[in-house]
Amino acid sequence: MTKKNSGAQGFHDEYWKVNYQNPEEMDGIGNVEMHVGYIKNLFGMEYIDISSIVDLGFGLGHLFEGLLKEFIPYKALGIEPSEFAFKEVEKREISPADSTNFKLQQIDLVSWCQSKKKIKSFDLGICTSVFQYLSDEEIEFCLPILAQRCKYLYFTVPTDKELIRQIEDLEFKDEYAIRRSRTKYQKMIKKHFTFISSRVLESKVHFNEENTFFTDLLYRF
Repeated sequence: MTKKNSGAQGFHDEYWKVNYQNPEEMDGIGNVEMHVGYIKNLFGMEYIDISSIVDLGFGLGHLFEGLLKEFIPYKALGIEPSEFAFKEVEKREISPADSTNFKLQQIDLVSWCQSKKKIKSFDLGICTSVFQYLSDEEIEFCLPILAQRCKYLYFTVPTDKELIRQIEDLEFKDEYAIRRSRTKYQKMIKKHFTFISSRVLESKVHFNEENTFFTDLLYRF
């Protein structure tokens, strides 16, 4: 499905060294405590327990590490296709507790979804800045599987307008990113997930309006 060196299957060392030379300024790294606090408080307000976490492209692992320390899940899995990033995180030993059934896999998202192995669903999936590196075909293939394997998904992806802003404001042009509109992303996602808050998606496989734990039904779409 994926073209060689498309970005979906990971990036070479140079990509990480050049684009992540000032990681403290990047979203999900320098502000990781804000992301973790938001997730903790949002789910805490609805008394939703997060006992298992999967990070679907953990990069340098800062957000994944922060969530592991906050929730101390009984099960956690992280996947990342880039060899450089994978080895950097592997060296840090980011799991904070021996009680966590913790595993890292050097694999891309499409290959993980293609796996025929039966995977028990995770309470929370993390998928930040991954979908812009997947083709339309790959996204359509992965979404129903993610909805089966993740009850909730903390999800971000830059739209076409945001990618333009990155060039204008940050002088960063992502050569690998595919430009798509907000409308197009929402159309693909809404077949399988409900938008329940900023960055948070709820699986339509596991929940509907009758059994959802999120009580503000006005904000479901």
